[in-house]
Amino acid sequence: MTDLIRVRPIRARLVDFARWAVAQTPKVRTVSTNTFAVPLHLFTHMPETLLIDSIVDGHRYISPDEDQESAQPEPATIPGPDSTPLPPPDFAPLEDAPTDYGGSDPDDELAEESGGRYACGDCPRDFSTKRGRDLHRRQAHRED
Repeated sequence: MTDLIRVRPIRARLVDFARWAVAQTPKVRTVSTNTFAVPLHLFTHMPETLLIDSIVDGHRYISPDEDQESAQPEPATIPGPDSTPLPPPDFAPLEDAPTDYGGSDPDDELAEESGGRYACGDCPRDFSTKRGRDLHRRQAHRED
């Protein structure tokens, strides 16, 4: 099978890209209304002007001539006709996240007292994990 590279040209270059694609032998296929499946052997020889700012296999194409330090990442956008920029995240980075959440889980304290086991409470079974106990309760002791 031929290796294919998915290219989604920017809107301003879409017509030029399509003209280039149909001029190839065999023609370059489309995989959606604005994305082309370019064979690897053609990709390496295609005009770079068609690729600049395109999305190539999910990543913005950056010309080798473009200064890497001056390249600014594109702001995240909500997919849609107007591509509205997303607001900046309003959460703390993980290194700033609190490690103490203010309280302990009573189930964990009971598990420590009973040798690391979580008792069902509705039957005599006990479990090695809280998740296993909770799954058992949902399946075996449904409230219909």
